[in-house]
Amino acid sequence: MSSDTERHRDLLNALRSAQGKNDGSFEQAVTQALEHVFEHLNRLNSHLSPRSPDGGDRQLEADESPTLR
Repeated sequence: MSSDTERHRDLLNALRSAQGKNDGSFEQAVTQALEHVFEHLNRLNSHLSPRSPDGGDRQLEADESPTLR
């Protein structure tokens, strides 16, 4: 987990240092940060959302929000 914490610090530092620059570095830092967030979300989703027998997403329960899947 320490490598993930280091990665978070690196991403935040990249955002801070690129802020206000007009050389595309801020956009690149935001893209990298969002890619990392989506990696986390994919891992979380794979741990919390069981798959249907055919490998697809399971059906939502009646009271389940699709955003919490």
